[in-house]
Amino acid sequence: MRDFVYTSQPQRVVFGAGSLQHLAREIEALGARRALVLSTPEQRGQAERVAAMLGAHAAGIFDRAVMHVPIETAREAREVARKLGADCAVAIGGGSTTGLGKAIALDSGLPILAIPTTYAGSEMTPIYGLTEAGLKKTGKDPRVLPRTVIYDPELSRSLPVGLSVTSGINAIAHAAEGLYAQDSNPVMDLMAQEGIAAIARALPVIRRQPDDIDARADALYGAWLCGTVLGNVGMALHHKLCHTLGGSFNLPHAEVHTVVLPHAIAFNAEAAPRAMALIAKALGAESAPAGLQALARDNGAPVALKDIGMKAEDLDRAADIAVGNPYWNPRPFGPAERDAIRALLQRAFDGDPPR
Repeated sequence: MRDFVYTSQPQRVVFGAGSLQHLAREIEALGARRALVLSTPEQRGQAERVAAMLGAHAAGIFDRAVMHVPIETAREAREVARKLGADCAVAIGGGSTTGLGKAIALDSGLPILAIPTTYAGSEMTPIYGLTEAGLKKTGKDPRVLPRTVIYDPELSRSLPVGLSVTSGINAIAHAAEGLYAQDSNPVMDLMAQEGIAAIARALPVIRRQPDDIDARADALYGAWLCGTVLGNVGMALHHKLCHTLGGSFNLPHAEVHTVVLPHAIAFNAEAAPRAMALIAKALGAESAPAGLQALARDNGAPVALKDIGMKAEDLDRAADIAVGNPYWNPRPFGPAERDAIRALLQRAFDGDPPR
């Protein structure tokens, strides 16, 4: 048994079909009285449903959450919360909405109740991200960890199949990198393997039967586990590349993770053989990188950056940004590895097999 340090997060999870019915109880348990409901413009309808359930305890709705949390949007939401006298935020949606709630909490300390409708996993982490002047910056702060999370598989039944697949593979990315993290531990290893396996078995079913409640529950369960890994151990090359591509080139978050993951895993394969074996086993595949790309391709997800808005002329700048301030990685990727990172990005751009 290797030496390790494990720190648990102070968080309450309510899981199950129909669990949204407990919202008022959970708000009361937080000691809150006026909740600002957050959503994207597209999920305004769900935000209105939540506000109706809260009745007099709903302070209002802010429906302008967007990808990568621009600092301007965060400041606007903070000011709305202050003016309405909100004493908590209810974030319903995916990573963009949860991220906006975190931005509010970072400045004000307001408790967050998250209601995930995708598989992003942000709700399980004390990690926040803000984009300013074209650069996405991330950090950790215990104030931004949602105090309560309600996982209701019924709410993800309407999630489009394409987004379900990319969101699920985004979640797998958290667990995959957690298996070779510098600060990994046996508890997170177990969660990572179980999370990958749950999502990998759920996605093909969701593609065939989008409203299958058992598959939706499996995917949400896997996302919870993968998000917990993300919140407890450090991430590496894959997340650095995705933060670069998403924050600096405004590419869609889940799709970027889906395309890049097989290539980042292949880059690290020789440096992290144990992690590769565990990922492959959880996927039921012979090869971790090939298995990840097949999971995306076979379920209709994009496998090339050129298909999700990346421009060929931006690949050089992306490589420069990624190696300019690298994360820890089992295979270092600082300036000396710039050409290898550039080649990785080219393969991801073209949709080539990972190697």
